[in-house]
Amino acid sequence: MIQLELAGENALILYLPAEISEKNLRQLQQVQQQVRLLLHEQLQELLPSYASLLIVLKPEHRGLLVIKTLLEQRLKVHDSSCEQSGQLVVLPVYYHPAWDLAAVAERAGLSTTQVIDVHQSVEYRVYAIGFAPGFAYLGELDERLATPRLVSPRPKVPKGAVGIADRQTAVYPAESPGGWNILGLCPTALFKPEYAGTAEALMPFAVGDRVRFQSISRSEFLALGGQLPQELC
Repeated sequence: MIQLELAGENALILYLPAEISEKNLRQLQQVQQQVRLLLHEQLQELLPSYASLLIVLKPEHRGLLVIKTLLEQRLKVHDSSCEQSGQLVVLPVYYHPAWDLAAVAERAGLSTTQVIDVHQSVEYRVYAIGFAPGFAYLGELDERLATPRLVSPRPKVPKGAVGIADRQTAVYPAESPGGWNILGLCPTALFKPEYAGTAEALMPFAVGDRVRFQSISRSEFLALGGQLPQELC
């Protein structure tokens, strides 16, 4: 079940079966807890992804091969149910047809109202965070809405854009290029660098948390601090 490999002078990478699944998420959460207990002060950082965990050690660690052997001998995973683990984060969304809402609806054979209802009916898991700070990969999207990425990515996607790609959904934390299908806008700030070094959280969620979207009106979006891109003004 667990495969460990060297990943540099001060790091190991742990692999689970290559799949996006609730089971993998639960097992990665178990493994992270065990690694923290086993390595204590030797551990510098843990970086989880869908089916892997990068274990970064402090330079004064006692030897990669020694630690690799220890982890291989001591790490155990089991399929315990933790369906309700992690905090629930509700993100408001101003759904709007300016981008890809109508195209997603046509592809799915649904109305735009039905697409919105389906998108906000699911409780998603935060499987990973990247490619930018605050960009959470959420799954799994209802299969009726599964839509390929755009053939030609947009050079500029507005901050707060709520997108879907394949069976994942996400919110762009800042203006950036992007190839996901955009359904609307979220006014919630997803990354607050000004909180670095304080007790406040930089992001409203972490890997393993649950996210649900909630439809709001244009006036509610603006009241919550949302900023409309030029094409919607």
